[in-house]
Amino acid sequence: MGDAKVIPFDDDRDRSRGAAPAGQSRTGQRARRRGARTGQSAPLTTVPGQQGLGEGDGPGKGGAGPSEAAEDRHGAEQRFGDADGAGSRGEGPASGGEDAAAEGALGGLAARLLGDDWEDRAARGLAFLRRRVTGEYEVDDFGYDRELTDQVLMSLLRPVFEKYFRVEVRGIENIPADGAALVVANHSGTLPLDGLMLQVAVHDHHPADRRLRLLGADLVFVLPLVNELARKAGHTLACAEDAQTLLGRGEVVGVMPEGFKGLGKPFADRYKLQRFGRGGFVSTALRTGAPIVPCSIVGAEEIYPMIGNSRTLARLFGFPYFPLTPTFPWLGPLGAVPLPTKWTIQFGEPLPTDDYPPEAADDPMLMFNLTDQVRETIQHTLYKLLVRRRSVFF
Repeated sequence: MGDAKVIPFDDDRDRSRGAAPAGQSRTGQRARRRGARTGQSAPLTTVPGQQGLGEGDGPGKGGAGPSEAAEDRHGAEQRFGDADGAGSRGEGPASGGEDAAAEGALGGLAARLLGDDWEDRAARGLAFLRRRVTGEYEVDDFGYDRELTDQVLMSLLRPVFEKYFRVEVRGIENIPADGAALVVANHSGTLPLDGLMLQVAVHDHHPADRRLRLLGADLVFVLPLVNELARKAGHTLACAEDAQTLLGRGEVVGVMPEGFKGLGKPFADRYKLQRFGRGGFVSTALRTGAPIVPCSIVGAEEIYPMIGNSRTLARLFGFPYFPLTPTFPWLGPLGAVPLPTKWTIQFGEPLPTDDYPPEAADDPMLMFNLTDQVRETIQHTLYKLLVRRRSVFF
């Protein structure tokens, strides 16, 4: 302890306040003291010995030039990117794998919900919408829009045909694969749903992919919305001129000669055929040589059991009848839902007409005999189907 050298306080203070080491300014000292108090490191100052390097290599004095500084920053960023970005590069395939897995999961869900061919159907749907917007579709002189019928109207009616009424189709091969044919069917059900189901039956079940052109009553073509839909679906007015034109083109034409008499008959008279008119459909078939295909429909009579007819309301609305059923109009719109009966549509053996001479269409006795023959064929087939039917709903 005796040998210890005591440094005066002033000397220590002078040393701390003394001149800065070579190359360091008092500003740098003050910055370091502030950093010591705040816990931050003082900014680096240029080493005097390195100033000469800057003077010789770059335009700026005391350090690297702007280009070299930019290169240094770029190199530092690249090095940090190599160190820190390795994980991000490693995450690239992982994130891509996650996206692929998500897309696969969505595709699998869409396939389960919409079917395996949902992408093709979506593409066809978009192409259909494009043609609708641009007007690149065709209709014939009767207003028939085949593309709209096949892709929209049939798609709407098909679930009712297959799931609700569970229609069983028999004898569809009796409709010829090509050429004209006249399908004659019974009419019933209060509302003409049997005609729509008959159209779906020919459209979906005929092996030659035939289309049915129905002949409708005048009332169908005076209702605002119904008129447009009927024309788009290929229906036309039930007159000899339109029917003969379609048959002359080789179309399959459907007619229900009972008309409103069969559609609006009371439930007590179910499956009892009404008059078939004056045989106009037979005359048309004879003039064109088209075979007559009788058709019997079972199941439509019970969808709206008509227990009464309000003639006053029928005259008020301009309808041929106003049905009163166990549910309509008592339940309002809910009463208009048809009962889910089980249907059967059977096409009989065609009756040829091309063997008759051209003047046969003007023979009233021949027309009466052929009309009665077709009517009796349909009636007997209805009785056979009713005997075989287990239940109205099964």
